[in-house]
Amino acid sequence: MRSLSLLFAAALLAACSSQTEDAPSEGEAASTDAKPLVVYSSRNDQLIRPLFERYEEETGETIQYLTDSDGALIARLQAEGEHTPADLLMTVDAGNLWRAADLGLLQPMDSEIVRNAVPAKYRDSEERWTALSLRARTMVYSTERVDPASLSTYAALADAQWKDRLCLRTSKKVYNQSLVAAMITRLGEDKTEAVVRGWVENLAEAPHANDTAVVEAIVEGSCDVGVVNTYYFGRLQKQNPEIPVALFWANQAEGAGGTHVNVSGAGITRHAAHPERAQALIEWLAQGEAQRLYAELNLEFPANPAIAPAEQVQQWGDFRADDMPIEQAGTLQRDAVKLMDRAGYR
Repeated sequence: MRSLSLLFAAALLAACSSQTEDAPSEGEAASTDAKPLVVYSSRNDQLIRPLFERYEEETGETIQYLTDSDGALIARLQAEGEHTPADLLMTVDAGNLWRAADLGLLQPMDSEIVRNAVPAKYRDSEERWTALSLRARTMVYSTERVDPASLSTYAALADAQWKDRLCLRTSKKVYNQSLVAAMITRLGEDKTEAVVRGWVENLAEAPHANDTAVVEAIVEGSCDVGVVNTYYFGRLQKQNPEIPVALFWANQAEGAGGTHVNVSGAGITRHAAHPERAQALIEWLAQGEAQRLYAELNLEFPANPAIAPAEQVQQWGDFRADDMPIEQAGTLQRDAVKLMDRAGYR
């Protein structure tokens, strides 16, 4: 049964692989090991394929990758154990990265390059994973029906003025779980639960399946304000520059903590056959051209502060990000899920 499982995994990886046809020249990184570097990724194909292809061109490396949901990939790594073909896990949200590390699926990496490229608050304290891009989760509002001066904090969306005017994504998505986890750190569990109950009372309609639907509901007039990852808004804005929705940077007042920022990132798998090559790929992704590509392909913020965001993203203006170490959102993930369930946020 195990051999059949491994054959099935190999077939899937072959079907999803990105490979160069030419053999690497002498001295290139891949020349020391003819086997491909294997990546498990929850990032969409169109977001990672250009990066892998560029890396292959530059290094002579050969990369094979398998894409699936975060939960499925983590479960797969658990099931495969020491027999996993994966050298590297790429996923989104600190909650997923923390979970993979907490389950013992990732190994520490000792990389001065990564430490210099990515601020400590966006890396695991035990160096088992690092952010590769950043995404702010903040408010969007109707420019036709909302005065931005009436907006302030995530907690204030529980106020009575937003009764039947709020749209949210389902609590089942890890992005909202991490936001609530960060709020628990800032506000404490009791106050956060009161806020989430207020959100539920203010919903204009049932929670949406994704952030795009939240923005579209505001455009259609079903609600006036919502909370989304900025790149979802950016995609719609790119399609329609006249979209009657705008971003509002939450929690900017003194003492409010700053806008919640989460990450996409990567770590070397515990049983990686090629840990040095996996680390080399992570180091490349944390610098220069790769960071620019990351930012432009999905309108995210570079994890490396030396790299400027894409022009469209820069036009959204500057904001103060929450300085809380992002791994704390992972450690409180379970508490956040239980709290949202108690508050009736589905």
